[in-house]
Amino acid sequence: MLSSFGFVSSAYMSDSDVSRRKMTTTTRIHIMALDGIVNVNSLFTLALFLGITTTSTTNTLIGDDNAACAAGASISEGLIAFHVYSFSSFLFSSLIALALKNIINFSKDIKDGDVVLDNNNNNWVHSAAKINTVVLRLGTLVSAFGSVFGCGFLVMALVDLVQIKLGTLACGSPHTFAAVAPLLVLVPTALLIYVVLVLYSFTR
Repeated sequence: MLSSFGFVSSAYMSDSDVSRRKMTTTTRIHIMALDGIVNVNSLFTLALFLGITTTSTTNTLIGDDNAACAAGASISEGLIAFHVYSFSSFLFSSLIALALKNIINFSKDIKDGDVVLDNNNNNWVHSAAKINTVVLRLGTLVSAFGSVFGCGFLVMALVDLVQIKLGTLACGSPHTFAAVAPLLVLVPTALLIYVVLVLYSFTR
């Protein structure tokens, strides 16, 4: 009766259908993760590019009476260097993620009854990509750690920027410590949680 309305019992589902459905779900999850990495990295890359081109190392908020607290040339050099390192890390991460997405798209075996990604409405309709799961997971892991290194270098660059604007940490300015403390507490904590969750996801 049910079969006359186009319903198929799960008992008659072949092993290939189950495998294809699992592969499709895995592929979709990986593509969503890669999209998230690329989108976040794009925002950071744009911000860093603007920061490199517009940041002035001579403009400071330090008064003449605290001239000894002014940042030296080494801190200014570190600011530019960490900006470049962070920019490179985010760009590296994005390129790896985009390469993985291209591998997924190019390795799709489109047949009748498979599941295919509809680019117009981002829906999945019959197609499965035949991909080496180990390579996909390793590439995703490398891309994720590229983002982690990018965030680390960005924090260092912001610490140097704070020292240039408000005075070095050695001077003990409360404004400097107030600006740096959230960077050195919240961001590393978030990165640690991110790394733990990424590693945990690969054990599932």
